[in-house]
Amino acid sequence: MKRTVFAMLIASIFLVTGCLEDDDYYSLSDMWVGFGIFQETESNANGYKIVMDNDDLLIPVTSNFNVFHYVEDGDRVLVNYTILDDNSGEGEEATEYYIKLNSVKKILMKGILDVTEENNDSIGNDPINVIDVWMTDSLLNFELKYWGSSKVHFINLVKQSGELTGDSQPVELELRHNNNGDDESIPYKAFVSFNLGELEISGLDSVQFRVTGTDYDNEEFDYDGVYHYGENSD
Repeated sequence: MKRTVFAMLIASIFLVTGCLEDDDYYSLSDMWVGFGIFQETESNANGYKIVMDNDDLLIPVTSNFNVFHYVEDGDRVLVNYTILDDNSGEGEEATEYYIKLNSVKKILMKGILDVTEENNDSIGNDPINVIDVWMTDSLLNFELKYWGSSKVHFINLVKQSGELTGDSQPVELELRHNNNGDDESIPYKAFVSFNLGELEISGLDSVQFRVTGTDYDNEEFDYDGVYHYGENSD
C-alpha cells in the first residue's frame, strides 16, 4: 500500500511539474521589443495584427490602451509586448504569437526624395550621427542621434533626380538633416525607415546603392548595400 501511494505521489509530482513547465513557458514578467508593420484586420477581436520584420505574426489578446489612438493601418511601429502563447506544435516552430501589447510607437517611414535646386536648401545640410543602419526587405532603417531643443527637425534620404539605369549603380544616396535653426542643447535619438522601392530598375532584380552623410565631428558616414527587390517583392 505504501509503495502504491508513493508511486502515485511521484506520478503526481511529474504531472504537476510538466503542467507548470508548459504553462510557464512564457512568463508575464518577460517583454520583447521589435519593429514591424501595423495592419488592421477583421480576423481577430481586437481588429489588428503586427507583422514583425522577421515575418513573425503578433496577434493581440489584450492591452491597457486603445492602439488606434496612436497608429493606423500600414504604419511602421516599434512594439513592446509580452508573449502569452503561440501556435507551435510538436516539432514545429512558432510563427504566430498571442500577445499582450504593452506599448506601441509609430516610426517615421518615408520614401527617397529627389533633390533639386528648388528643394536643396529646405532639405538642409546639418550634421547627423548614425548609430546603426540595417535593411529589412525593402526598408533601409537608421538609428540616429542629433542635438536640438524645441523645433521640428527633418530627416531625408535623397538622390539626384533622373531616371535610373543599370549604369547608375551604385546609386548615390545622401542622408540629409535640417534642424531648422534649433539650439543644440539636448541630445535626441530617433529611428527612421526609408522605402527603397524607388530604386528599382526595370529588367533587374537588384540594385546596388551607397549612402553617405556627415556627423557632428565633420566625419563622413558611408554604407554600401544591395536591394534585392526580385526576392523581396511578392
